[in-house]
Amino acid sequence: MPHLTPIQWKKFEKFILYVGCSFIREKGDHRVYKRQGLKRPVIIPRYGELPIFIIRNNLRVLGISAEEYIEILKQLK
Repeated sequence: MPHLTPIQWKKFEKFILYVGCSFIREKGDHRVYKRQGLKRPVIIPRYGELPIFIIRNNLRVLGISAEEYIEILKQLK
């Protein structure tokens, strides 16, 4: 099973855009993204590094497994 690690918010934003989400708005330090078919928006806080629980929660909203996420990150490098 792949091991998730904290990641810079800008790199996670690249991932979010790659999987088809589009930027909607920003409120304070939080950026909101939306994609067709999602029940909830994806929220990314603009911290230095995103904790694992935020990454995991957003992957759950997107319906993407940790394995798929890590493979997509490898492609984005």
